[in-house]
Amino acid sequence: MTLFLASLGGLALGCVPRSAPAGRNTASLWFTYGGKNREVLEELVERFNRSSARDFVSAVFQGDYFEGLAKLRTALAARVPPALSHVVGEVVPYLSDAGVLEPLDDYPGARELRFVKKLDQRGTWIDGAERPLVALPFNRSTPIAYLNGDVFRAAGRAAPRSWEELRETARALTLRSGGETSRFGFACPVDWWFWVALVGQAGGRVVEPNGAITLGSDAGVRALEFWQDLVLRDGSMKPPPGRDYNAWQEVNQSFLAGRTAMIWSSTAFLKYLEENAPFPVIAAPLPAGVRFSVPTGGTHWVMLKAAPRAEKEVAWRFLTFMQATQQAMDWARFTGYLPVTEAAVSRLAAQGYYRKHPNDRVALDQLSVAEPWPWSRQLFRVQREIVQPRLEEAVLARGNAAALLREARAAAARMR
Repeated sequence: MTLFLASLGGLALGCVPRSAPAGRNTASLWFTYGGKNREVLEELVERFNRSSARDFVSAVFQGDYFEGLAKLRTALAARVPPALSHVVGEVVPYLSDAGVLEPLDDYPGARELRFVKKLDQRGTWIDGAERPLVALPFNRSTPIAYLNGDVFRAAGRAAPRSWEELRETARALTLRSGGETSRFGFACPVDWWFWVALVGQAGGRVVEPNGAITLGSDAGVRALEFWQDLVLRDGSMKPPPGRDYNAWQEVNQSFLAGRTAMIWSSTAFLKYLEENAPFPVIAAPLPAGVRFSVPTGGTHWVMLKAAPRAEKEVAWRFLTFMQATQQAMDWARFTGYLPVTEAAVSRLAAQGYYRKHPNDRVALDQLSVAEPWPWSRQLFRVQREIVQPRLEEAVLARGNAAALLREARAAAARMR
């Protein structure tokens, strides 16, 4: 972060002004996350504001992803939305089909943008290229594994490449004394995103090509039972308390404290974990079940149709600025998120960045097995209302995986 600040001319963290200088055209930007990633975004916003004589973007923090979405829906209902926000990928089809997103195809330079295909609208959603452009990639990620380098080196072990190796490694690295576990071999949030990764690895899809929400059928059950094996039978996976990002934070803190040898988390936390761990952090791709598979994650920029035209024009100029190679590189280098433009990837590689920082290359290489999401307006509700509570019931309350997913499929069918 010190080097980043130097590159920005020594700006202080969190100093984004809330009011525009006189004579500037303004636009509001709503964003959702805290910590280091918030600091980096605010610095990039400040960079834009200092570089422009006519425009000013006011960045407003709105809590986590789900809090931000609730506030955005309220603002849309009141017809007072911000010009620009970013939202999780699963909710883009819902917002697009509701007609609240601004089509971007005809904005200056939109057709010339060259994104990494797996990360933009074309590659994130099935048939995304055939739809009007409504979303630009921002903080894009995949789930990856993080290993405690000291523990793995002492045990003479490498990153697991299969479910069998993961289960065996987690058992071997778990330390118990009497009835107490001082170190778990593995931890992972009991969360939809990681379950979707397991479903793909088990050979299934959450939504079939014909639009049927099958939740992976037998593969979905095998994915959930794999978690149950690790938590309930082996005792090698630490059951995380809480929901949503509380669970993610607990997993990260357990890893940093040495209470877990290996975790699954997002590439979003790469720099945070590297900078705060008292041991070498090794990033690795997720293992295979019957195949390698991961979903992409993170958020996309969207402009809101109901915002004033003048504000949307400012917002577009800011988006163009953020997709420029230097900004795309800086966002990736200082957070751990994926660089979203082809030019940023090429320049980082040419500068030798990935040779010096091999952990940063893991998620990028893993895009080769990333699978697109279905364009389903119901998917976000299926995730939040139907699937997520049942994942928790199966793993944390010993529910029957097959029965719970049958209930979930029935509920999803009624929702459609």
